[in-house]
Amino acid sequence: MNNKVGILYIVGTPIGNLEDITLRGLKTLKSVDLIACEDTRHTQKLLNHFSISTKSESYHKFNEKSKCSRFINLLESGKDIALVSDSGMPGISDPGNILIKEVIKNNVSVIPVPGPSACITALVASGFDIDSFIYEGFLPQKKMAKKKKLMEFEHEVRPVVFYESPKRILETLKAVEEVLGDREVVIAREITKFYEEYIRGKASDVLKKLGASEVKGEIVLIIQGGIIEDEAPIDIEKEVTQTMKKLNITKKEAITFVAARYNIMKKDVYKKTIKNS
Repeated sequence: MNNKVGILYIVGTPIGNLEDITLRGLKTLKSVDLIACEDTRHTQKLLNHFSISTKSESYHKFNEKSKCSRFINLLESGKDIALVSDSGMPGISDPGNILIKEVIKNNVSVIPVPGPSACITALVASGFDIDSFIYEGFLPQKKMAKKKKLMEFEHEVRPVVFYESPKRILETLKAVEEVLGDREVVIAREITKFYEEYIRGKASDVLKKLGASEVKGEIVLIIQGGIIEDEAPIDIEKEVTQTMKKLNITKKEAITFVAARYNIMKKDVYKKTIKNS
């Protein structure tokens, strides 16, 4: 009877250049019984490059929940599984969290095998102060939702990191300029690949540079934090008025937004705005 329980390895894979895979990552991919991957075709290119014959099976956002029980059964039967995404570390804006949580619940060991991350790679090349930062993943696709998300960082002093599609980056830079002002930004494009590029400058300047040609490739957007100012009482009426203008929404909607943003009762925001009306 086999009492051995398997291990789930979370393996970081290259974000572009295949040579960025670690020696430990290669050893793990060769030794496990199964590789659970976001796209088997994509991962197969990596496996072929390093002559790895381990069997792979799809694990993506559309089958995350349904595959969990199967993988847990395999682990409990003694099989070792490596979890990989198309690039970077699984679970960071990629599938993986659901399986990892379930595996931990079932008292199966989870061991990370560190590897590249587009977020960290872009940050260290940004030139910003990155002792602390905020990572937000992908911005909302809809224009209004995107502006609302950006407004959350109007008074944030740390750099904020987003992933963005090349199809939406121009619209996003316009939104940054409208909502946050003409902040310094960095666009990291095609990181570690042949056409790797870092574009730095004010949002308006970067917008002009990118707008001159078709934008291609995977993009990391880093927005510099705002300037630290002396703490002053919140001018609620001013905040509501500015929110209405920036988001082009009604006063009622702006009151709701400001109340949530500053954790103030909606009725108190309303009272302050009608007092001076």
